[in-house]
Amino acid sequence: MSAPDRGSAATYFIVGTILIDAIGFGIIIPVLPRLVMQLGHLSLADATRMGGWLAAIYALMQFLCGPLAGNLGDRFGRRPVLLLALAGFGVDYLLLGFAPTLAWLFAGRLIAGVFGASFGPATAALADITPPEQRAKRFGLVGAAFGIGFIVGPAIGGLMGEISVRAPFYAAAAFSGANFLFGLAYFPETLTPDKRRAFSLARANPVGALLVAKKMPGVLGLAGILLLWNIASMVYPATWSFFAIAQFGWSNGMIGASLALAGISMTLVQVFVLGRVVKKLRERRTAMVGVGVAMAGYALYAIVPIDWFALILVSVTALQALVQPSLTSLMSRRAPANAQGEMQGFIGSINAIGAIAAPLLLNPALSYFTGPTAPFYFPGAAFAIAASFAAAALIALAMTRRVRDTEAQMPSHTGS
Repeated sequence: MSAPDRGSAATYFIVGTILIDAIGFGIIIPVLPRLVMQLGHLSLADATRMGGWLAAIYALMQFLCGPLAGNLGDRFGRRPVLLLALAGFGVDYLLLGFAPTLAWLFAGRLIAGVFGASFGPATAALADITPPEQRAKRFGLVGAAFGIGFIVGPAIGGLMGEISVRAPFYAAAAFSGANFLFGLAYFPETLTPDKRRAFSLARANPVGALLVAKKMPGVLGLAGILLLWNIASMVYPATWSFFAIAQFGWSNGMIGASLALAGISMTLVQVFVLGRVVKKLRERRTAMVGVGVAMAGYALYAIVPIDWFALILVSVTALQALVQPSLTSLMSRRAPANAQGEMQGFIGSINAIGAIAAPLLLNPALSYFTGPTAPFYFPGAAFAIAASFAAAALIALAMTRRVRDTEAQMPSHTGS
């Protein structure tokens, strides 16, 4: 297979992988709160807190294993690491579907965190075959695929959840299995042997990845901004289903429909807005636009009493889809070609820290202000906190100076 053909096939598979993974992930979101309530015999407030711990254990394992996956990809190639990740997702969904107790849910989330980290290897593979100046646009395709998955997934999950809270998990397992077989048959290796480097255990962990990233100009500052942003943006996957039930009393189907609307809106932004805005404003200012809109939207969610207005906000705050591809591109451009997997693993670890902190911060706030001991009923508490973190990210972005791209300038890492 020629280089162009290999690149095209890899791009199609990567975008397809993110799409199918997003469908599988989105399918289970509308029904997870009620499954937790059912298995644990819990109230909504207690289930909200338990849902936060489920999200945190998944993110913790991603944080610990993300750099390992990135370094293994830099040594052995993207294909074997990505295929193992896809298999992990399938096992996770099966465990969740058959779970007889809450302990099984935690076991499934732990397995997914260890083996199911497909996003990092996928974006590293995309970086392998994409020139630095085109990465924001290509990463936008990944975001668009994720958005489309969030159109289809929650809509299917909401409808299936009206029949059974377990049915969406079986469907997600089927999607993941099909994705694994698709990759096994069609995904070519994207990292050529001349760009691989020796595996180093000292670098294949969050601390080692941090020390390496510290040597790359501007990376740590961007990582701090990315962390603030991830804590803010995680308010959706961490609390939306619980918030929608507490604030509006929505059914599984309505929750799925709202998430589908979010997916449609984000996809439109990724496909039709991102490339044009980045071309005009560059990545940093593009990220500032997305963070600013999200901050305002989160503040309004905190006080919105009407469900139809919340649906309008879902569409408007979709401009937050500008942020992640822009920040990812800024960080990717500062890493040498043979450390793209390591950089994506580092980015994955930063994302995971945010995903650990967010549910441990946001879910207890939502649980407390919807529980019997709250001084007043305030389901929007989590969004108020998210708005403050978005404000901090916006200020930090405004203070960030432009750093010259270093991928072409930095010496390659050939050893440990």
